[in-house]
Amino acid sequence: MEDLNKYERARIIGARALQISLGAPVLIEIPKRITDPLTIARLELRKGVIPIVVKRD
Repeated sequence: MEDLNKYERARIIGARALQISLGAPVLIEIPKRITDPLTIARLELRKGVIPIVVKRD
């Protein structure tokens, strides 16, 4: 995970959580007790597997 500011981090987690809630495949192994898309998105960001690129001008 590159250095993301809090706004970029929030945007990426929110976008990924929406994708997961709409049925996108989860990119990591998650324990069965975790079902919240927001928690899953945070775990994916922490592991660095979210395929979203931040482009800064």
